[in-house]
Amino acid sequence: MNLLRAAASVSGMTLASRITGLVREILMANYFGAGLAFDAFVVAFRIPNLLRRLFAEGAFSQAFVPVLGEHRARAGDEATRVLAGKVLGALAAGLFVVTAIGMIAAPAVVWLSASGFAADPDKFALTAQLVRICFPYILFVSLVSFAAGVLNTWGAFKAPAFTPVLLNLSFIAFAILVAPQLERPVLALAWAVFFGGLAQLLFQLPFLARIRMLPRPRWDPHDPAVRRILRLMAPAALGVSVAQVSLLINTQIASWLGDGPVSWIYYADRLMEFPSALLGVALGTVLLPSLVRHHTAEDPVAYSRLLDWGLRITLLLAAPAAVALGLLAVPLVATLFWHGEFSRMDVLMTRNALIGYAVGLIGIILVKILAPGFYAKQNIRTPVKVAIATLVVTQLLNLLLVPWLRHAGLTLAIALGACFNAGWLWWLMRRSATYRPEPGWAAFLVKLAVALYMLGGALWYSMGSEASWFEIAGAARVAKLALVIAAGTVAYFASLALMGFRLRDFSRQA
Repeated sequence: MNLLRAAASVSGMTLASRITGLVREILMANYFGAGLAFDAFVVAFRIPNLLRRLFAEGAFSQAFVPVLGEHRARAGDEATRVLAGKVLGALAAGLFVVTAIGMIAAPAVVWLSASGFAADPDKFALTAQLVRICFPYILFVSLVSFAAGVLNTWGAFKAPAFTPVLLNLSFIAFAILVAPQLERPVLALAWAVFFGGLAQLLFQLPFLARIRMLPRPRWDPHDPAVRRILRLMAPAALGVSVAQVSLLINTQIASWLGDGPVSWIYYADRLMEFPSALLGVALGTVLLPSLVRHHTAEDPVAYSRLLDWGLRITLLLAAPAAVALGLLAVPLVATLFWHGEFSRMDVLMTRNALIGYAVGLIGIILVKILAPGFYAKQNIRTPVKVAIATLVVTQLLNLLLVPWLRHAGLTLAIALGACFNAGWLWWLMRRSATYRPEPGWAAFLVKLAVALYMLGGALWYSMGSEASWFEIAGAARVAKLALVIAAGTVAYFASLALMGFRLRDFSRQA
């Protein structure tokens, strides 16, 4: 399997997800803007989304995929299907209980995540209602992530990468068709979450059946392999929950900054997630099963080389994305969101939040590449310790930055914390000799810096002043933004080509 081609395939599916996601955000900005109702939805959706990251993409996947891959290599496919059924039984039971508690205790959940909303009874009650509708999404999407872990272990990456498209299509359909029919239109977004999660789950089933890995749920929590996964999940849950606690604290702080900050951060986060998912999620998804195979085969040289490849590819693509997000913040936000209920002030406030994220985009993506280097060896405790330290650093930065930069200080603190997290993980890998850099890094970084300089110059010259983007019509903004991005892309990759970079040099077999 060609890893670069596999990563490109996952990125292609993720690109479809992000494009439909942008359409979804454009529609929501147009219909709901950045006021009270949308603030309520952002908080309501963030709560199950955070638990999704904890149960599904976080602690569960970090513990499940390495053990499943090792079990398949040593025991075969049939034993692996039985193990998957036992894990499914334990996971579904636990998630059902969590979902039921969340729906019953919705007001308490809202207060714990956005206590500032309590000052407005209508806003608080609306958020609690939205939470109850959204909460089953945790159950659906966690089972989706279970299926994705199985498929990825079998080298099937496309279907799991495509499933987020279904959630976006659900948002689009409900925003256009259902929202105008409701007295509180924002309720349509919550129902879009519910049915989008269900659609994602149903979509995965035929792909599991195709590889004969559609497991029958079994209740056997005492099985040694299941207990091993649960033991690994405990420290992983702590590590992932540290990151989620940081996000919840930021939501609490933003909820006290009035109407708007929660929404501004949300829209900036959506733009930041575009390159983060295309690069970090795609590469991390492809790397983890391959790293598990190298670890199981006791081949530390191949393990280190694969990490080196991942780091170079990440820097080559994440660095220009960070430069582009920072420089093109106003053009991007104005072109995508400035219409309907989304005001000019919303553009500028979202711009500030997006620039904060751009500062640490490389760190945010590198964490997704470096962490699998520990998970593949079933070393969960080290990333946990780093995550706890990162939480402390991020909140200290909040104390320093929020009084000065308001909501933009929250995104900048997250970005700087991610850089701290990535830097420490890299240093620990070097110290333990898990990762040994391949020759040529100095020349690589110099050439990368030159190409980034050319990219920045092309973007800065072609975009013009930020104020000019408010003076042209919507269609003209789209055309101008496309030309600016094209100019920057040509400048960057032409510079790399002139300095000797070739795509085939980064091709790698698993």
